[in-house]
Amino acid sequence: MDLLHLTRAQLALRNGQDKPQVWVAYKGDVYDVTESRLWKTGKHYEHWAGQDLTHELPDAPHTDEVFRKFKIIGKLTDL
Repeated sequence: MDLLHLTRAQLALRNGQDKPQVWVAYKGDVYDVTESRLWKTGKHYEHWAGQDLTHELPDAPHTDEVFRKFKIIGKLTDL
């Protein structure tokens, strides 16, 4: 599967509310977290889907290893 090339505006629509998909970005990679029970509503604790979480991860109780559970579906083009 070819990776999608997404802008932040396109990513923002995949917040679990505007569109059914729940996507997040981290370090330029876009992950599909739709199937995660923790992201079902588009919100995971105080973090919203459809965003780049690169600068928010240091506040999380887990490391970036958590992203290994999810498929990379694209790249952010406007970093």
